[in-house]
Amino acid sequence: MNPAQRALWYIESHLAEPMTLDEIAAIGDVSRFHMVRAFAAATGFPVMRYVRARRLSEAARRLANGAPDILSVALEADYGSHEAFTRAFRDQFGTTPEAVRAATCTSQLKLQEPILMDSTISDTLKAPRFETAKAFLVAGLAERITCDNGAIIPGMWARFHQQVADIPGRIGNVAYGVCCNGDDSGNFDYIAGVEVADFSDLPRGLSRIRIPEQRYAVFTHSDHVASIRRTVNAIWNQWLPASSYKAADAPNFERYDEKFDPVSGNGGFEIWVPIKG
Repeated sequence: MNPAQRALWYIESHLAEPMTLDEIAAIGDVSRFHMVRAFAAATGFPVMRYVRARRLSEAARRLANGAPDILSVALEADYGSHEAFTRAFRDQFGTTPEAVRAATCTSQLKLQEPILMDSTISDTLKAPRFETAKAFLVAGLAERITCDNGAIIPGMWARFHQQVADIPGRIGNVAYGVCCNGDDSGNFDYIAGVEVADFSDLPRGLSRIRIPEQRYAVFTHSDHVASIRRTVNAIWNQWLPASSYKAADAPNFERYDEKFDPVSGNGGFEIWVPIKG
């Protein structure tokens, strides 16, 4: 099984027990950094958000079936008090535990069902080449990406291409989609940008990042840009666990050269994954 499959098995089989991201990563035999990205690539959910949604969904079912003691249900869902459980329950479903118990049904709730992972990854991922890239500077538009707003990335690129000619000190015609500053919830900063000589003359409103010197596994994505998640899933859940490498805690990025057509989304691009080992 790949890391995401191992994580899903562990979450479902230990749902009523306390669990941490470190424990889930250990079951997947990868680092926290790797697990956060592998799980999100495979499922679209941050690991611990999925755990919380599954626990609250099972709690809602118990309440609808007439559980007499809400505190007991809260403790089984790993909440230390009635109040903390009620807050989380309301955030998840927009209603209270008492209301669900009184209604005796969950038909009005959007429950999180278990995700069933196929045992295979359908993408045919070609072997990467390996590059050691020198440090370089990228400037562009940035947004904080979560599991809820990933669909904004194409719009970021549309806005960026309207401004790209105005970026001073640009080097070359390559564009970069940089993923950086990730956290344990699966959120990260995404920068749609280009390489620049320095940051001194950049207009206000543009973000900037220094990509450090780093060794990378470089994968080619030949299909339409909309299918990028399938390739990312295969990298993190198939190639990397089977390789002799570990993911380095450094920015990873997409590299779009002149062959890529930003209007049609065709032409292909590269995905650079920082590695160590």
